[in-house]
Amino acid sequence: MLRLPPPIWAMVFLGLTAAASWALDWPPIPWLPHHEAVGVTIFFVSWILPVLAFRSFRLMGTEIDPMSERNYALVTDGPYRLTRNPMYLGLTFATLGMAIWVGAWPMLISPLLVFSVCNWVHIPFEEAKMARQFGAEYEDYARRVRRWV
Repeated sequence: MLRLPPPIWAMVFLGLTAAASWALDWPPIPWLPHHEAVGVTIFFVSWILPVLAFRSFRLMGTEIDPMSERNYALVTDGPYRLTRNPMYLGLTFATLGMAIWVGAWPMLISPLLVFSVCNWVHIPFEEAKMARQFGAEYEDYARRVRRWV
C-alpha cells in the first residue's frame, strides 16, 4: 500500500464511492440541502495547510517525498506546529469537501478511507523513518505536536 501515495488512494476511493453512488442512483445527503457551496468551500480551504507545508519543506531544503532515502531536515515550523501531518489532514478534508460537493452519501465513505490509509499505513512508516533519522529531536517533537489535530 505504500507504493501508491495517498493522493492516488484518494482518487481511487472517490472513484469507487462515485461508482457506488451512481449504482444507488445518487442518494442525497438528507441533512445538507446546500451541499454544493459547503463542499466547494471545504475543498478549497483544505488546500491551505498542504500548500504551507510544501512551502516549509522547500524553505528547509528537504525532501517532500516520504519514500526518499533520507530527509535533510526535520520540519517543525509553519503548519507543522499545529499537526505532524498537515498534508494528509488537508487531503482528508479535500476528500470530504469533494464528497459533500457531490452530495451523495456513499461519497462520505471516501474521507474515512483516506484517513484510514494515511493513519494506519503511511504515517506509521514515516514516523518510524523520522525516529530513525532524527532520534530524540523527532521524539520530542512527536510529544509536543499531535499526529492529526
